[in-house]
Amino acid sequence: MNDVKSDIKEWIQAILIAIVVSIIIRMFLFETTLVYGKSMESTLHDRDRVIINKLIYQFNLPKRGDIVVFKNPENTKENFVKRVIGLPGDTIEIVDEKVYVNDELLDEPYINEPTKGDFPKVEVPPDTIFVMGDNRNSSQDSRNPKVGFVPIDNVIGKAQLRIWPLDDWTLFK
Repeated sequence: MNDVKSDIKEWIQAILIAIVVSIIIRMFLFETTLVYGKSMESTLHDRDRVIINKLIYQFNLPKRGDIVVFKNPENTKENFVKRVIGLPGDTIEIVDEKVYVNDELLDEPYINEPTKGDFPKVEVPPDTIFVMGDNRNSSQDSRNPKVGFVPIDNVIGKAQLRIWPLDDWTLFK
């Protein structure tokens, strides 16, 4: 009888430890999120599931080109997934369907069509980033005043790995 109680106690301890470890991992290291909408096509699609690296930006700022998950500045209960285009101090401008960062044409092999509409030159303020969806013409991003410049504090992490659909696993650099 004591062996049964001992075994049950060990199982309960193991389960509690696993729960605590998984909570710590989810809070501070990694979590998964579901992509909603078409704003990141063709890189990410509606209903893709990605793993977010939450630790990476504890020590470094996002880099231009990173795919980030962040809290919508207008509604922090809603998360967006977009690509970092501009960092603090950068200037961003869209002229004749082309995006310029610091007056240099941005190389964008990840977009399928030119960016419609011009956007006046702006400077990215300190402690913020400028983000855009890869599907530029169907994206609510930093060009929209409702999103605007994203405070770095709103960034949850970097989309690191697509894990769903299973036949399309992709590691994002």
